[in-house]
Amino acid sequence: MGTTRITDGGERALLENTLDRNREALIETARGLSEADARRRLVVSLTTPISVLKHAAAAERIWFQRFWAGLDESECDGYAKRDVGTFTVTDEETLADVIAEFERASRRSREIAARFALDDTREIPGEGTISLRFTLLAMIEEFARHAGHGDILREQIGASPR
Repeated sequence: MGTTRITDGGERALLENTLDRNREALIETARGLSEADARRRLVVSLTTPISVLKHAAAAERIWFQRFWAGLDESECDGYAKRDVGTFTVTDEETLADVIAEFERASRRSREIAARFALDDTREIPGEGTISLRFTLLAMIEEFARHAGHGDILREQIGASPR
């Protein structure tokens, strides 16, 4: 993605840049791993380097395509296999496929977010009233947390640091 580092400027530029930097950091936790290492289960949960990226792509779709664009689940890209859970990666999907899926979902999220002001709100069942600002902050938090998970998994795998 090659995000330009923005360290000053308006609130929106800072939020969007921080989110993009966390998206990049998350991808980098898996980039260069072998297919076997990307799928290695080193913890009890389904958390693997590839599954964290798969989950992040689903989070992008849920928060931006569903909540902000108002698309029905069937209209969102990548939902054909949703019944298996957001961390589940099929045997046919490669690490490159899942990285590309996350990058596509991220691009679409940027396009959707660009239509709204930070103070615009949506009523979301189970979440309440959320603003676009809240959504950007929630995604920053989500992807930063998962990039940390990815760093630890990569260390456990014994792959060189990113």
